[in-house]
Amino acid sequence: MTKLKVVVGMSGGVDSSVTAHLLQEAGYEVIGVTMQIWPEDAPQEESGGCCGLTAVDDARRVCQQLGIPHYTLNFRQEFQKHVIDYFIREYQQGRTPNPCIACNRFVKWESLLTKALQLGADYIATGHYARIVYDQKTRRYLLKKAATSKKDQTYALYNLTQKQMARTLMPLGDYTKEEVRQIAAALGLRVAKKPDSQEICFIPDHDYGRFIEEHAPSTSGPGHFVDRQGRILGQHKGIIHYTVGQRKGLGLAVGKPLYVLEIRPETNEVVVGTAEEVYQQTVYANQLNFIPFDRLTAKQAVTAKIRYNHDAAPATVMMVDDTTLRCDFATPQRAITPGQALVLYDGELVIGGGVIVKGE
Repeated sequence: MTKLKVVVGMSGGVDSSVTAHLLQEAGYEVIGVTMQIWPEDAPQEESGGCCGLTAVDDARRVCQQLGIPHYTLNFRQEFQKHVIDYFIREYQQGRTPNPCIACNRFVKWESLLTKALQLGADYIATGHYARIVYDQKTRRYLLKKAATSKKDQTYALYNLTQKQMARTLMPLGDYTKEEVRQIAAALGLRVAKKPDSQEICFIPDHDYGRFIEEHAPSTSGPGHFVDRQGRILGQHKGIIHYTVGQRKGLGLAVGKPLYVLEIRPETNEVVVGTAEEVYQQTVYANQLNFIPFDRLTAKQAVTAKIRYNHDAAPATVMMVDDTTLRCDFATPQRAITPGQALVLYDGELVIGGGVIVKGE
């Protein structure tokens, strides 16, 4: 009987390495693929990045140990267009993007899946902590939280389509991180103790402002800090250096702590206010994707997350027009940030999500 073929996206980390092993054990024909997504002068990321050249070397060694083929595929153009350019553009427009979600959607799925199918694969697989199940009753694929909520990564996967989930395997959804490291250690994989990758892999020093200025020199410069009444309180360095809820680095001496409330690219202003003013209760989102159904047709009670490390909070959602969703939280939430994802849950089930337009 012919084995089913699966292409595993291998970052050189412990998660994707163990994913390849588990699928091997399950009887699949496994091919390891590392996506080259950053230019030749990529940072030699020693602390666990998934973009640098060390990642390719680590993935290749793991594949040799497992006895599976390894290929490096060039996705630099796709990464530049869908992740780097998007990241810069969003900051220039006063929003705070989530590049990992864009990378998952356009590079790890759209591009890698297309390539895998061209190679004759039946599936792609990733080392994400999430679960995909098929609902016989509705004949739809569902996305569920990982068995261990501490490592759950469904927030960054809400954009997956039915076609993509039908071709995706995520074997780590039922494992804890500790169990995955134990499996890697038992196999003698040198990546067993490798640290997790950085939040934004292509900016190892986390200096987003510097990165944007280097890659987009035309980015607008200094402007005014203002309060809600429009009073000028000082000068800022450029809107790309700020995000909603930020307190550090404002350089304002007004006798009380101030926080970023809003960024206005059209006037090059950063609106600041008190800690209380950072809290809002309503979110509007667009660029929507739903998983258990095609569209939301009635008001629904959910729990919702407004950023990756945010604790999901009770809320009610409804459509306000064909493309915009309104989410009303039961209690005010801190720093609702345009550009971040709003992701909706019903228990362990991911309902879907969208991109935050504004809070109020």
